[in-house]
Amino acid sequence: MHIPDGIVPAQVCIAGYGVTGLFTWYSLRQINKRSDPSVKIPKASLLTAAFFVASSIYIPIPPSSVHLVLNGLLGVVLGYFAFPAILIGLFFQALMVGHGGLTTLGINASMMGLPALLAYYIFQLRTVGNRKKETANERGTKLRVGFFAFLGGAVGLFLAALIFTGIVITTVPAEFDFETERAAITALLLLHVPLALLEGTFTAMLATFLYRVKPELLAGR
Repeated sequence: MHIPDGIVPAQVCIAGYGVTGLFTWYSLRQINKRSDPSVKIPKASLLTAAFFVASSIYIPIPPSSVHLVLNGLLGVVLGYFAFPAILIGLFFQALMVGHGGLTTLGINASMMGLPALLAYYIFQLRTVGNRKKETANERGTKLRVGFFAFLGGAVGLFLAALIFTGIVITTVPAEFDFETERAAITALLLLHVPLALLEGTFTAMLATFLYRVKPELLAGR
């Protein structure tokens, strides 16, 4: 789910860099509001590496296959660190393994980074109306952590697939058969439904584990 060089028009690439620049600035601004932003850098570095490797792990879903993305997981665990982490991961994926491209780096970063920020906000909903009951109802809190982590992981991945579909379908070159391209891209979108459920489940398992052993590692804690 990376848009390579030469697929979309130049003005879309420029717009992608504009959106990515804006949200990178916004994310860094939010990070700098923390009393000690450097404390989270090791965790962000570790998950940036996981994001980089994930795109090389393919899962067969007949009649084709899809690769892991983990942008929703990064949003749930890293919060505002997720956007710059995804941007760095995509840069090295384009440079070292040929996933995506340098001209489309801005588009790909926005396509995966914005859903990651949404995943972070979804995960924060776990605390709504539950802060006073947290110690009294530990089991209920764990269920909320798992449920909202699942939503964040699944929605983050599927929203990125929807944005990919929208960008590619609306910029199909005139010399291509539009109906054929649209059918192929729609089929690719449907293949990401089971992947979204898988990444949502994995995100829920990881978040529940972290809540149990080291809750301060979760975004927003």
